[in-house]
Amino acid sequence: MSLIDSISGKLFVKNPTEAIIDIGGFRFRVNISVSAYESLPRQGEQVDLLTYLHVKEDILDLYGFKDNSERSLFMNLNTISGIGPRSAMNILSGTNPDEFKSQIIAGDVKSLTVIPGIGAKTAKRIIVELKEKFSNDLDGKNELGFTEDGDSSVVKDAATALKSLGYKAGQVNKTLIDLERDGEMPEELESIIRKALAKMI
Repeated sequence: MSLIDSISGKLFVKNPTEAIIDIGGFRFRVNISVSAYESLPRQGEQVDLLTYLHVKEDILDLYGFKDNSERSLFMNLNTISGIGPRSAMNILSGTNPDEFKSQIIAGDVKSLTVIPGIGAKTAKRIIVELKEKFSNDLDGKNELGFTEDGDSSVVKDAATALKSLGYKAGQVNKTLIDLERDGEMPEELESIIRKALAKMI
């Protein structure tokens, strides 16, 4: 838990890597990601950011986030050996939390290495450290992302069948979401299972 949970004040200066926020004449320099920068208001307007205060010896660095999903990913990355706060912030600037988590759950080293600051070794280490955690998070939410209609019940039946074959819920859910997103979702249960298995094998 960070000593400073959030910061609220007038935006004094902003650029893609940092923002300076004025609070009653005191100006705080906050390290931010590109996505947080894009969400900032115009200079002089009120701004609110979630924060994390990094304390190391004689260094105090304040990091700001546009929402809790961004901060949560930052905190998870900070638990990995070799990835410090600045590296974690660079990673946030090269992706979005949902996409990043999907790549980790899928064990997609190639996609992760496209992100600035992540080489093959780092990508594999991130997957080893975080894949199970993110898969379990997805299991708990049961996030297939489909509405309650006839088609979705078939998809859920397919998910149940795939999990009974020994596949983890996180991997199953991601595969089915990808099929739906790419317009490749068949209508029949057997076809959905075959299509999903082809992607997971």
